[in-house]
Amino acid sequence: MTSWRTTALADRHRALGSTLGDWNGLGTPWTYSTNLADEHEAIRTKAGLMDVSGLKKVHLVGPHAEALINQATTRNVSKLYPGKSVYACMLNEGGKFIDDCVIYRISPNAFMVVHGAGQGHDILTRGAVGRNVAVLFDDDLHDLSLQGPLAVSYLEKHVPGVRKLPYFHHMQTTLFGAPIMLSRTGYTGERGYEIFCKGTDAPKIWDSIVAEGKNMDIIPCSFTTLDWLRVESSLMFYPYDNSDMYPMDGEPIGDTLWELGLDFTVSPGKTEFRGATEHFRLQGKERFKIFGVEMQKFEAAQAGDGLWDGDKKVGFVTCAMVSRLTNRSMAIARMDPAYAVPGRALELRGAAMTSAATTASLPFDDPQKTKRTAKD
Repeated sequence: MTSWRTTALADRHRALGSTLGDWNGLGTPWTYSTNLADEHEAIRTKAGLMDVSGLKKVHLVGPHAEALINQATTRNVSKLYPGKSVYACMLNEGGKFIDDCVIYRISPNAFMVVHGAGQGHDILTRGAVGRNVAVLFDDDLHDLSLQGPLAVSYLEKHVPGVRKLPYFHHMQTTLFGAPIMLSRTGYTGERGYEIFCKGTDAPKIWDSIVAEGKNMDIIPCSFTTLDWLRVESSLMFYPYDNSDMYPMDGEPIGDTLWELGLDFTVSPGKTEFRGATEHFRLQGKERFKIFGVEMQKFEAAQAGDGLWDGDKKVGFVTCAMVSRLTNRSMAIARMDPAYAVPGRALELRGAAMTSAATTASLPFDDPQKTKRTAKD
């Protein structure tokens, strides 16, 4: 493993059986010695605690912070008030996706942008040149994600008012005596919260939640569990669902928001942002669509497995899972647009499995998104 970033929880992850593989420059617990199916079930039925500190946290402070983010992302952050956040995308000048992020407004002239393995930090840093704004990459800030239906019941014992915190809102508070920013966000499709804390406080917060959470069947969960959850909840993961990982024959690397199903991240009425002209020009020119597929066999498909209609290859799997909770084998796929409709009979052909398959609308789980947005 070659990592240039450090997690304060490395010893905890190793004790749970992880060898800490690299993600985004950080040693990340891809798996523990526990069963992934148990971790998946914990988050779907109780709650699970994950270290997602591999996400990059970038602070933007100054009078021009709002203008910079408005130019760099698809969202109109002028509408954000302190305590509100929003999911957004970043494009290149050709209108192709290069990163996604969550934007947090901390105060009138201060934001935090949290992104994954894309070019977000570089785009923001270059865009700051000549503007009255400071851009600071914060590698000390850790991100612990407590996700699942019991997450709020656990946290309300320690954080007054957490049950009233709306979806995509955040608050400054304390947990076990440590200052934190608590955000009602996550990457699971469940009601969940992210705990942003200093590196020195992360071990105490982690240990306290793990110890106290045992009585509620809350357990530590590894990073790979997110793949199982995101398949069910139709959450994209750059670059694993993109042409960066799966180049298209004769095509340069790059996908449009229309193809990825992320066009909803463009704020209504917003027409000026990086790549906007090409983004709007490419509407209706989709070469593929992200869509769901369900296998007849109760086995997991593999990334790259082909989807066929007779002798015609019409798509392939990017991420798949089997759920013992629902007895379904499901996958996210890149699909010929003509086949991106529910109910089409196909065949999955892979090195490890051949199975009858059927196209399905996404998300598989909670299509109305009532769990993550619950108000009680």
